[in-house]
Amino acid sequence: MTARLTPDAVPEMLESPADLNFQLPDPEDDQISEGEFRQRIETAWQVCDRFDLQTDIWRGRILRAVRDREKRGGDGRGTGFLNWLKDQEITKSQAYSLIELADSADTLLQEGLLEPEDVNQFSKRAFVETAQASPEVQQLVSDAARRGDHITRREVRQVSDEWTAMSSDLLPTEVKEKAANNTIPTRYLAPLVREMEKLPPIHQNTLKTEVTLNPDLDTLKQVTAEARYLAKYLEAAVQVQALNHEGLDLENALEEALRVGCLNATADMVNQAAQLEQTVAKLYNTWNRLTKLSERVFVDSGASTPHLRELLARLDPLTSTTLTVQIGDADSPLAHTVRLKILPAIDGVIDGVAAGIP
Repeated sequence: MTARLTPDAVPEMLESPADLNFQLPDPEDDQISEGEFRQRIETAWQVCDRFDLQTDIWRGRILRAVRDREKRGGDGRGTGFLNWLKDQEITKSQAYSLIELADSADTLLQEGLLEPEDVNQFSKRAFVETAQASPEVQQLVSDAARRGDHITRREVRQVSDEWTAMSSDLLPTEVKEKAANNTIPTRYLAPLVREMEKLPPIHQNTLKTEVTLNPDLDTLKQVTAEARYLAKYLEAAVQVQALNHEGLDLENALEEALRVGCLNATADMVNQAAQLEQTVAKLYNTWNRLTKLSERVFVDSGASTPHLRELLARLDPLTSTTLTVQIGDADSPLAHTVRLKILPAIDGVIDGVAAGIP
């Protein structure tokens, strides 16, 4: 039976915190073996982790109660709740993270997936990861917790990987059978499924066929890498304005890169092109802003500000239409100067010419 919490009961509860009276091993005691030392430390850590989880769940419930009370009788803008958070030195993001944790715990309990005592089987991070997992993974992990297994984030990820691999239609039956009899570790299957899910069906089918013909570990690793590069290529290609041309067939270019074995380099090339375009846009906007600020400071200053005028003069290589930047230490033989010329706009288009000068 849970005792009613009153202000008078708080000091007594704080004087005798449950499960937190440890006798840690002396790190300088040579009589304790390394194995025993680590086991005792691990046990203490697990207790703290579980206590931390229980505390955060209850903190989330408390915060939820304060928030809901404010919704019912507050000003409608949540001012009272925000003021309460400020008094407790809790940020809004921290508060809603704890409320989300409490909601997840209550959902798992109300749906019968867990009993209150089962929560003690979880580490904090494992519980959070379970709450964010699919319902099927939640069920499997909850079953393990009810059996008394200690649940860490590693166990949750392993169960999630196994479920992802065995339930996906993207993997051929031959691979699933090998995973079921432990011929192929399931940890190699989930990354492949996650990467293939990012691809269009035509590429999914190509990779699935490749795995079907050679259902071994080396092929899985290779196909996973190919799927990753394919996804990177497709994501970057749509961002490159230079590739937005009717005469260019991105899909066929991709197929040719895959056929001749230069998919990795092609994907990185397109990704670098996307980054370069974004960098050029950012460079122009920054240069434009710097130039306007320099002009404003020049107008506001005068002969009475010689040091300020000297500062403006030193910035002139960056504010003129020809940007000059030295790369590397001036004393280094590898140092060189790069000049970028920004040409006048023609029909709203800014032209740029870049040249590296030793």
